[in-house]
Amino acid sequence: MPMFGFHASHEQVPPATLLDAVAAAEEAGFGAAMSSDHFSPWSERQGESGFAWSWLGAAMERTSLPFGIVNAPGQRYHPAIIAQAVATLAAMYPGRFWAALGSGEASNEHITGDRWPRKQVRNARLRECVDVIRALLAGEEVTHDGLVTVDRARLWTRPAEPPPLIGAAVSERTARWCAEWADGLITVGGPNAANVARAYREAGGHGPLRVQVHLSWAPTEEEALRLAHDQWRSNVFEPPVCWDLDSVELFDVVSKDVPPEKVAEVVHVSADLGRHADVLHAYGEQGFDEVYLHHVGQEQRPFIEAFAEIVK
Repeated sequence: MPMFGFHASHEQVPPATLLDAVAAAEEAGFGAAMSSDHFSPWSERQGESGFAWSWLGAAMERTSLPFGIVNAPGQRYHPAIIAQAVATLAAMYPGRFWAALGSGEASNEHITGDRWPRKQVRNARLRECVDVIRALLAGEEVTHDGLVTVDRARLWTRPAEPPPLIGAAVSERTARWCAEWADGLITVGGPNAANVARAYREAGGHGPLRVQVHLSWAPTEEEALRLAHDQWRSNVFEPPVCWDLDSVELFDVVSKDVPPEKVAEVVHVSADLGRHADVLHAYGEQGFDEVYLHHVGQEQRPFIEAFAEIVK
């Protein structure tokens, strides 16, 4: 059986409330947690976007859970700063932290005013960032001139063991590419998740397989579907749309007429805990080692309490 973790969605929940939620998740039996890292939400209705890195320090101090984060170095974040952030958390909480690295979304990265590169360039930039971060975590002084620039950077505070750097992929092609450099893989749930995981393994990828599963639970089917439609209908678009739209307003415009049934294609919607349990355990049968549950509602406590028996 896979380990079940809690996903902390900063785009939907204020950071103090989210801190209480992750503590409640640990008490309920969740075995780990992971965090988003956005500058803006996906919709005006979500209405939040706290700074994940400061929140992580508080969350790791308050709980004993292992944590991960999905981060996009290279534009909004300089890779040396991410290396420092990763090193500090890993030094403070040995063996409890991993970072997944991806090529990012324009909705978060456009804030620097820099041009949003095409996907091929973003992947090349990410690969440079991975090498920079690994070298810094290894104690090297790094100077680099390329798609990112680094001038004589060195980390003075480092963990005894560098934490894993995980590849983030939503396609089989990206998963195969991640196999070249990653210490594991994370993808999103759905019918293609098993194919993404298989592509990573077939390309020689090692390390744990993780999956983030979007779900909506409520006491009634109608409420579960209403909640999912309200909070997650701006997240039904496949790449490159989800990568390239650059504002909350645009996401709300293009998702205005998305029907609830379309949302149910990307979010597992049910009032039946047994159906949720079957879906979640199926990811273990597909080879995933860790399954992170993202309840797309803004109220997390009822979901945590309801799923306590499933995640233990």
